[in-house]
Amino acid sequence: MDLLIAQINTDLRSSDALRQSSALLQALQQCAAGRDVSALARTAATEILSAPSSAVCKRLALDLLRALPLPPDLLDPLLLTSLRSDLSFPDPDVAASSIASFPSLPSHLLPSLLSSAQADIAAALSSPAESLRLAAVTSLSSLLPRDDLALMCSTNPSLMAHATTWWGRLAELALDSADAVSAGAFEALARLFQELEGRRMSRLAGDKLVDGEGALAVRAQWAADAIDFIWSRRNMLIARTMVMPVESFRVTVYPLVHAAKMVASGVVNTLRRIAKPGDTTIADSVESSAEKLVGVSDIVSHLLPFLSSLDPPLVFEVGINMLALADVPGGKPEWASAAIIAILTLWDRQEFSSMRETIVRAVATNLHLLDLGMQVSLFKRLLQMVRNLRAESDRMHALACICRTALCVDLFAKESVRRGQKPVPGTDVISLFEDVRVKEDLNSVTSKNLFREELVASLVESCFQLSLPLPELKNSGTESRVIGALAYGTGYGALNWTEPALDVVEVCRPCVLWDCNGRTYAIDCYLKLLVRLCHIYDTRGGVKTIKAGASQDQILNETRLRNLQLQLIRDLREVHTPRISSRLIWAISEHFDLEGLDPLLADDPEDPLNIIISNMHKILFNTDSSATTVGMLSSRVFPAMA
Repeated sequence: MDLLIAQINTDLRSSDALRQSSALLQALQQCAAGRDVSALARTAATEILSAPSSAVCKRLALDLLRALPLPPDLLDPLLLTSLRSDLSFPDPDVAASSIASFPSLPSHLLPSLLSSAQADIAAALSSPAESLRLAAVTSLSSLLPRDDLALMCSTNPSLMAHATTWWGRLAELALDSADAVSAGAFEALARLFQELEGRRMSRLAGDKLVDGEGALAVRAQWAADAIDFIWSRRNMLIARTMVMPVESFRVTVYPLVHAAKMVASGVVNTLRRIAKPGDTTIADSVESSAEKLVGVSDIVSHLLPFLSSLDPPLVFEVGINMLALADVPGGKPEWASAAIIAILTLWDRQEFSSMRETIVRAVATNLHLLDLGMQVSLFKRLLQMVRNLRAESDRMHALACICRTALCVDLFAKESVRRGQKPVPGTDVISLFEDVRVKEDLNSVTSKNLFREELVASLVESCFQLSLPLPELKNSGTESRVIGALAYGTGYGALNWTEPALDVVEVCRPCVLWDCNGRTYAIDCYLKLLVRLCHIYDTRGGVKTIKAGASQDQILNETRLRNLQLQLIRDLREVHTPRISSRLIWAISEHFDLEGLDPLLADDPEDPLNIIISNMHKILFNTDSSATTVGMLSSRVFPAMA
C-alpha cells in the first residue's frame, strides 16, 4: 500500500494532466474500497488545487478532498484561497465542485469564507449552467440550516444579511425551470422548517448545539420569510410541481403544506414576533379567514389525486400532510377521511410491509379528525391491525390513541342522545369487544398474548385521563378538534366519565382470572378503576332510591356496579393467584353493601359473604402464600369487615 501511495504522489507532482487525472481516479477507487489514502490530501491540495491544472483534475481533486478526513494543518489560507478562486473558474463544473466542498469545512472557517465569497455564491445561484445552480442549492441547503451557522448569524449581522438573501434566492429557485434545481430548493425549504420544528427534540438528543434566543430568532425570521413567499406564490408553485417527474414530486409536498398550516393557524405571526422581539409594529396577518380557507383548499385539491398513486411512499407522504391540513382551523373531516383511507390501503402493499407500525401510528394519532361514523367504523379494524404489530411499544401507543378516542366518542354520543339527537349505533365501548378474537382473548385464562393486557391497561388509563379536568386553553384563537374537548365543552358533568368507565370494568371483568406468568399490571389497573368507581358511587351504602334524591342514571349505574361486584365474588373461586385474590377480596369487601345481604342466606355457601370468607381462609391458611400477601389481606380486609 505504501508503494501505491508513493506512486500516486509521484504522478500528482508531475505536470502531465493525464497522469494526474489517472492518479486521482486511482486514489478515489482506493478510497471507495475503504482504504486509508489520507496521505494524499496535502499533495492533491498543493499540486492540483493551488496550482494551474485542468478542469478534470480540479474536479477529481475536490471530490477526493471531500471524501477524506482533512487534517487541521491542511486547512490553511492556501487551501481556502484555492476554493475561493475556483468559484470563478471558467468551467462551471469546477465551480460546482468547489461550492459543494463548503459544508465539509469546520465552523470557524465559514464566516470569513462565506462573506468573501458572497458575490460568487450569488452568481452561482443565478448561473445559466444547471449543474452550478444545483450544486449551489445543494450546498446551501446543507449548510444554512445548521446549528452552528444559525448561532454565528445571531452574532454576525453581515453574515445574517447574506444568509437571509440566500434563503430568499433558494425560495425563488423552487420555480426554476430545471427539475433538479427546483426539487433541491424545495428540499432546502423543507429542511429549514423541519429544523425549526425539531428544536425541542434536539435539546434532548444531545448531538446538536443548544439554541440561544438569538439563533431561534434567526431561524424564525428565515422560516417566516419562506412561509410568506410560499403562501403568496402558492398557485405558481403548485403549477410548477405538476410538471415535475413523479419521483421528485414527493419533496414538494411538505413545504407547501407546512406554509399553509402556519398561515391558517396563525403561527407565522408568532414566528415574526420571535424574530423581532419587542417590535410593536408587527401586526397580525390581515388576510381574511375566507382567503386562508380558499388557499388551504387549493392545496388539498392539488394533493388529492396523488392519494391514488402507485408509489407507496408518495401516498403516505401526501396522506400525512393532508391530515396536517385537516387539523387546522377550517379543516374538514372529509380531508382526513380520504387521507386515512389511502394510508390504510398501504397495509397489504408488499413494498410497504416494513412500515406497518408507522401506518397504525399515523391513523390512530389522527382518529379525532374524523367524523363520528368514520371513527366507529375504524375501531374494530384498527384493533386487529394493532394486534399484528411486532413491537409492544408501538402497540401500546396505538392502543392508547384508540382507547382514548373510543371513550371520547362514547361520551359525545351519550351527550347527543341526552339532547334529543338520534343515537349513532356502535359508539359504546362494548362495541370494541364484539370481535370473536378479542372475546376469546379476554376469556382465556392461559393465553400468552400480551395484546389483551395492553388493551385492558390502555382502556383503564384512558378512563383515568377522562376523569381529569381539561386545562384551560390559553390561546383561544386556535381551534381544538379533539372530540373529547368538544364533549366536555357541551356541558358535561363531573361524573359522566364514569359511564364509559362502567362499560370498561364490565367487559374487562375476565381479566381477574388470567394467568399471565406473574404479570399483574393490567389486573392491578383494572382493580384500581373498580375501587375508584365503587368509591364514587358509594356502593358500600347500597343502591340509592329516588326518595333519597338519586337520579335514574345514578340508580342504574349503582345497580350495574352491585351486579358486577356479585359476579366478581363468584369469580373468586377461579382466581388461582393469591396476590390477585387478596387484592380482589379487598377491592370488593371494602366497598360491598353488607347490610343489603339477606340474613336468611347466612348458611348458604352461595351467599356472597360466605364466598368472601372462604376465600380469605384459603389465602390465610395456604402455606404457598407469601407473607406479604397474608399481611396485606389482614391489614386491609379485617378492618373493613369489622
